[in-house]
Amino acid sequence: MVVLNRIYTRTGDDGSTALGTGERRPKFDLRFSAYGTIDETNAALGVARLHMAGYPEIDAMLARIQNDLFDLGADLAVPEREGKAERLRVLSSQVERLEREIDELNERLAPLTSFVLPGGRPGAAHLHLARTICRRAERIIAELAAKPDEIVTPAAVQYVNRLSDFLFVASRAVNDDGAGDVLWVPGQNR
Repeated sequence: MVVLNRIYTRTGDDGSTALGTGERRPKFDLRFSAYGTIDETNAALGVARLHMAGYPEIDAMLARIQNDLFDLGADLAVPEREGKAERLRVLSSQVERLEREIDELNERLAPLTSFVLPGGRPGAAHLHLARTICRRAERIIAELAAKPDEIVTPAAVQYVNRLSDFLFVASRAVNDDGAGDVLWVPGQNR
């Protein structure tokens, strides 16, 4: 259980912060950028959920995802090291659940004939914003995973990749199953 008695500690006043292992690194460390951007994704989902009235199924999915994103943040905050006790990790079952939900939502969507511009209903627009933040998190996590001295679990990389797909499909579902999507018209303003 997490207990937060004090919000400020002053330990970061020197421009460093601690990983879940206790190791201190500069606040601009790529690992902090990775889970900080996951936190930003989660906050964007909180705003999107304010616009899910009429979509209880999607809201429930988003609630589960918000919890998963805290799992992902914990996963990234405690790098795997040989011989260390097992920590909270994102599991392949969480990735598989996202895939099932993507398929479920996608089944009822109108086929795409063009790229979708972010917009339509407010909930869809906020899901698109969360998707773009998630894509940034994915790029940072992939960069972190590519570093030879850093370990990122494969399921963490897969989860964030599937999540951006889920958010795209969910935005279309909120846009009247794709009927309310705003489509890109190539060269429209030439």
